[in-house]
Amino acid sequence: MPYIDGFVVAVPKANIEAYKKLANLAGSIWKEHGALKYVECLADDVPYGELTSFPRAVMAKEDEVVGFSWIVYGSRKERDDIVAKVMSDPRLQGDEWKTVFDGKRMIYGGFETVVEL
Repeated sequence: MPYIDGFVVAVPKANIEAYKKLANLAGSIWKEHGALKYVECLADDVPYGELTSFPRAVMAKEDEVVGFSWIVYGSRKERDDIVAKVMSDPRLQGDEWKTVFDGKRMIYGGFETVVEL
């Protein structure tokens, strides 16, 4: 079954176009290195919960929107190999992303697929 990397970030509303541009670049590089699928979404119906919620998880501010994304790989091993290539790709080097969103509030992790319908 596929292996998934998932991400949740807070994106300043003023940076949405820059975020989309960065996501398009990153996605094309991930796919070039072997990712099966790369998806970036921006919150449309994500309430601020009393105890937990996507906005609370990334400490989203009034002027920010939650970004939710995932990358699909064939396996954990493929993911590890692809991520190593992506992280060393010169097109993603540098700190430009730091002007687009706050990486300190990003939540991410790898997930093993257990059900796929």
